[in-house]
Amino acid sequence: MRHARRRFLIAAGALAAAPLARAQPRHLPVIGELTPMPPQTPEVRAKRAWVVRLRELGWTEGVNYRHVGAHSEGEAGLGERAEFLVRSGVDLIYALGPEAAVAAARATKTIPIVFWGVPYAVEQGLVASLARPGRNVTGTAWTAGPGVDAKRLEVRREIAPKDRRLAHISVPSAVTTVSGAKFNYPATMRLAAEDLGYEMRDFPIAASKDLEQAFADVLRWKAQSATVAGTMLTVRELKRLVGFTLRNHLPASFASSWFVEAGGLVSYGMTLEPTGYRLGEFMDKILRGADPGTLPVDVPRDYETFVNLRTARALGLTVPQALLLRANQVIE
Repeated sequence: MRHARRRFLIAAGALAAAPLARAQPRHLPVIGELTPMPPQTPEVRAKRAWVVRLRELGWTEGVNYRHVGAHSEGEAGLGERAEFLVRSGVDLIYALGPEAAVAAARATKTIPIVFWGVPYAVEQGLVASLARPGRNVTGTAWTAGPGVDAKRLEVRREIAPKDRRLAHISVPSAVTTVSGAKFNYPATMRLAAEDLGYEMRDFPIAASKDLEQAFADVLRWKAQSATVAGTMLTVRELKRLVGFTLRNHLPASFASSWFVEAGGLVSYGMTLEPTGYRLGEFMDKILRGADPGTLPVDVPRDYETFVNLRTARALGLTVPQALLLRANQVIE
């Protein structure tokens, strides 16, 4: 009788527990986003290209994957936030920008990492080669090589052909390596500038607080024109950078259309939206079991030129008709 009672209690307990067991959520893959940019609302995030592409491929946030944001206030805190994602046990890390990609690669050699907007993935030690990454990292590059820098200066030169002193506002942290060393990125920009007849001087910044000193140094050097590195830091501060060039009548070229839409003179850079879609495709493949080391880094295929005619007029410049005809978008 005692054994029968025990069997009854065990069976009853199992039946009572069954609904609870069924109610337990199954494990959802977790995408950890490592970024030096401010947090976004779910509504804004839902419109981002990589999220849209994931949705097209069958992935819906909260249904079959979760998103965890690890935001730092600038590049300095990315290492700590990367370690937080690793401790959290995320299944994939999305790293926005080169500093985030390097921080993620330092934090883990096993969790897959997908980066966006990294200009020199090989030189920075993130991948063995673009075609065969070979490690736990892959993603979408920022440029197809140093020739893009030259093209950006060429379109600026067409608008203001007489300028000679070119100030380059750069971000050295964007070219640090996983090992902690640096490679001589400014040399590629300087060679491009020299070929076009510029005397170029580098004005590096490491954080937002460095901008005012850089601005003062640019004016002290009596620069006649400027070019600005395309990094997450400069994107965060695009209004200050554009405002500085306008107030001081410096014809400036930028790496993305965001700056021209904010009032900058001209930009030449990759077409942004398709790279976001391809980012979603990387995530889809990895979440379905692909090895990131076998997925070639995506090199931008399309580039676009944006010209702000309103800014050109304010600077007293005439944009050649040939450039207007080539431009993907002209802001009146």
